[in-house]
Amino acid sequence: MNKSGSPEGKSPSQLIDARIEELDDWRGTMLSRLRTLVKQADPEIVEDWKWRGVPVWSHDGLICTGETYKNVVKMTFAKGAALRDPTGIFNSSLDGNTRRAIDFHEGEKVDEAALKALVRAAVTLNKATLKR
Repeated sequence: MNKSGSPEGKSPSQLIDARIEELDDWRGTMLSRLRTLVKQADPEIVEDWKWRGVPVWSHDGLICTGETYKNVVKMTFAKGAALRDPTGIFNSSLDGNTRRAIDFHEGEKVDEAALKALVRAAVTLNKATLKR
C-alpha cells in the first residue's frame, strides 16, 4: 500500500525507485536490498517519502527510514532504543533515548535475519502502543 500526493505527482514507491536508480553506485544497490528486506519482513508495510527525499517505512506508526549519505546508507529505527537487539546489529545513534540506527558501508554484508527481526519487533511495538 502506498500513500500518494508528492509534489511531482508520483507515489512514494515511485520516488524511492527513482532514488535507487539515481544512486548509480553501491548505495543504490544497498538501499534496494534493505527495502526488499523490510517488505519481506512485513508485507503490510507502507512506504512514504518525507523530509525532502527520505524513504520511510511505517506500519501503525513509523518503523524506520532509509537515508543515503556519501559513505553510508543509514537505517534509523524510530523506536530502536525500545527494541531488543540480541545480535548487536545497531551500530549508530546508540546514545539516544529513542532512536537507534544501522550504518551500512560499501562491501558490508547485511545480517538479513537480524534486520527482519528488528522490523517485525518494531511493528509489534507500534501495534502494542496503539492498544494502550
